[in-house]
Amino acid sequence: MTEKTKESSSAKAMEDKEKIEIPKKFEGIVKTIEELSVLDLAELVKILEKKFGVSASAPVAVAAPAAGAAPAVEEKTVFNVVLTTVGDKKIEVIKVVRDATEKGLKEAKDLVDAAATSPQVVKENVKKEEAEELKKKFEAAGGKVELK
Repeated sequence: MTEKTKESSSAKAMEDKEKIEIPKKFEGIVKTIEELSVLDLAELVKILEKKFGVSASAPVAVAAPAAGAAPAVEEKTVFNVVLTTVGDKKIEVIKVVRDATEKGLKEAKDLVDAAATSPQVVKENVKKEEAEELKKKFEAAGGKVELK
């Protein structure tokens, strides 16, 4: 079988499978296209793209933000300070917890001990500036903090 015959029979097989309705006004064009080789068809597509200033590639849909919608990224202004790691200077971390929370020694120690096994919230609903300052104090004391 020749290349054209293979491609033509392949196209007809696909048409038979899908049973595509071809309007009468396009029957001649479709028949001519079916008889083209793959290389000729690729060349035809390039010519049509140049001639009409279009692309045969599938368009990509981009969702536009709704009118009056808030920006996609809002800067967070209130944080929870979460102690994730105590570090080697446990006593220093306990002092920072006491200063930050105004808790007693036992409560601060219990919170730091609990943070050794799972993250613990030290302070909730803190403004960004205060949260950043607490983070620096904990890091200076050897602990690690996340701002959530």
